Amino acid sequence: MPTDVILIAAVTVDGFIARHSREVTAWSKDLHLFKKQTIGFPVIMGSNTYETLNHQLDGRDMIVVRRDDAPESVLSKLAAERCFIIGGGKTYSRFAPFLTHLYITPHPFVFGAGVRLFTDPITELSLRFETMIAVDEIAGIYQYQYKVQE
Repeated sequence: MPTDVILIAAVTVDGFIARHSREVTAWSKDLHLFKKQTIGFPVIMGSNTYETLNHQLDGRDMIVVRRDDAPESVLSKLAAERCFIIGGGKTYSRFAPFLTHLYITPHPFVFGAGVRLFTDPITELSLRFETMIAVDEIAGIYQYQYKVQE
């Protein structure tokens, strides 16, 4: 099982990852950082995320989870030290108990409705800020990295 299980997401300031489950998030400005951080590592996603992102995921071991896949079983099969949970909301919710880090990039949008970061209820996570990476300083877009407290 990986030592680091990292949720990585671009979100709106009101906590949405997409307007709808099939949206290709063309509004996200952090794709270059996402690629740099995830290249060479397994990425875990639901089927909708796979359908919208698969053409952008070369160089990564893509693991598509289905509703009946147990997160612990999926993770236990990985030999890598690090893996990334890349969406969507249901997958983020299912893997929440196993997360060690969150890499969140808020974008200057308010959707008001859509796919939330966590679509299902999760246990509260206590986070410790680790670092901030500039994505687009002029637009005020930064990635915030947090460690999940035990």
